[in-house]
Amino acid sequence: MSEQTLSLIKPDAVERNLIGKIIQVFEENGLVIEKMKKIHVNMDFAKKFYAVHSDKPFFNDLCNYISSGPLVAMVLKGNNAVQKNRDLMGATNPKDAKPGTIRSLYAISIDKNSVHGSDSIENAKIEIDLFFKD
Repeated sequence: MSEQTLSLIKPDAVERNLIGKIIQVFEENGLVIEKMKKIHVNMDFAKKFYAVHSDKPFFNDLCNYISSGPLVAMVLKGNNAVQKNRDLMGATNPKDAKPGTIRSLYAISIDKNSVHGSDSIENAKIEIDLFFKD
């Protein structure tokens, strides 16, 4: 079933000029970029985006990191896009990511893990609206 998901290329990957390499992984695996923009989010936006983690000890670190530099936000579309994107990204901790996944190839650490992808169709809708509200 065709669906949409949000994908972010995070500041560490943008800073290291990995945008094209990461997009290539998506395109070679049947995901289509429907929308894309490069933006630098502020702290208020970061707190909205990571609101689900607001009670966690790492919340401020997440917000500081995602707002530390430009990122690339994309709406990816394809069959089972949410799960496919998560499979292509690999585990949050790059040490646990399967070989060939984006995080195994490019992530620096569990904190600077290069990419984000929605974890459900419901959250994809919320996250897409946050980044691409007209």
